[in-house]
Amino acid sequence: MLNSDEIKQLIEDTLTGYRSDIFPEGILPLCTGFSLAREGKEITVGLTVPFPCSFELAQVADKLSEALQANVTFDIQLQIQPVRSHDIANVGNIIAIASGKGGVGKSTTTVNLAYALMAEGAKVGILDADIYGPSIPTMLGLKNEKPTSKDGKLMTPLDAQGLDAMSIGFLVPDEEATVWRGPMASSAFNQLLNETDWSDLDYLLIDMPPGTGDIQLTLAQKVPVAAAVVVTTPQDIALADAAKGIIMFDKVQVPVLGVVENMSYHLCQHCGEKSHLFGQGGGEDIAANYQTRLLGQLPLDIAIRQDADLGKSEIIENSAGEIALLYRKIARNMAAQLFYQLDSRSPDTAEIITR
Repeated sequence: MLNSDEIKQLIEDTLTGYRSDIFPEGILPLCTGFSLAREGKEITVGLTVPFPCSFELAQVADKLSEALQANVTFDIQLQIQPVRSHDIANVGNIIAIASGKGGVGKSTTTVNLAYALMAEGAKVGILDADIYGPSIPTMLGLKNEKPTSKDGKLMTPLDAQGLDAMSIGFLVPDEEATVWRGPMASSAFNQLLNETDWSDLDYLLIDMPPGTGDIQLTLAQKVPVAAAVVVTTPQDIALADAAKGIIMFDKVQVPVLGVVENMSYHLCQHCGEKSHLFGQGGGEDIAANYQTRLLGQLPLDIAIRQDADLGKSEIIENSAGEIALLYRKIARNMAAQLFYQLDSRSPDTAEIITR
């Protein structure tokens, strides 16, 4: 076995030379707090990382273990900083998950991305902004549940297997929410956001109502959103509406981190062949046309629909399953883009020169 100096050098070289979508310039140049502890064939690498990425680092650890013939693990400390200042207590970065139209799987994607961020190591909450048709309570398995209050002023969010959750669906029947006028809906949403006693969250994902009308513009302007993600399908009409969503966020100066292409393909359970039922390449095209990124593509899979209807998540049920890993990769890409585009610590942040 290599001596301690040789082990340290090999690990440093590996972390410096590693390249991926979320580490385009290597791991070590981006992270702080590098340390090494060795006890026999057990090696622990300490790192402080600016965004959640536990699965990818676990894969790097496996490669190091093979190279060193030892058990290498990472002791990861997350140091996620808010990229936009606001007055909402205990909430770090607010990310809006939006779509230009309904029926593209936005709410399902929001729930699974929230659980995926948790699986990657972050503390996460979800706020259902779809005042007219709240579906998050059902998807979290919390339908008919009601929030409580410790002090009579702030509502305690419901706990969905470690995920903070709040929705108008917890407070009023579905049929009442659907008939609210725009100002009422906006006011209700602001109360949900500001009068909830959130836990200490790294990310709060907001499931935006579908479309690009007044309510969406009002929410995007009034809420201190750090950035947005647009969900679409490859279908031409969905892509046209997704483009409107990107333009809307641009008008209110909310950066778009990227596009998630849902129902991208159907994978045959028998032969493994991919069928592009709604078209192909649309997500890549719209990302290129509007100078953003394709964060990932998700299949049309009956398990995703069944889990949503039953209030389950594939990430919770099987965090290393194929579908779960797709969501986790998109979540890592989303969190990394938030860091690279907007965090002052990012190597991509323009240096301000004072004279």
